[in-house]
Amino acid sequence: MLLDKEFDVLITTDQALRTRQNLSGRKLAVLILPFASWPRLKPNAQTIVSHVTALRAGEYAELHL
Repeated sequence: MLLDKEFDVLITTDQALRTRQNLSGRKLAVLILPFASWPRLKPNAQTIVSHVTALRAGEYAELHL
């Protein structure tokens, strides 16, 4: 898949991504954020960065803030 070649991590707020997409066999790591509002995300920026850097290829994680 092109995404696997170009990107290491997909960050999204799509809570249903796991049920709508077949993520098996992909090298792309996925981080699901609970909301898209920047004013709400900004105070948690360091937590988000920590989770992104801890993700490994093909891993899926949901972040609860």
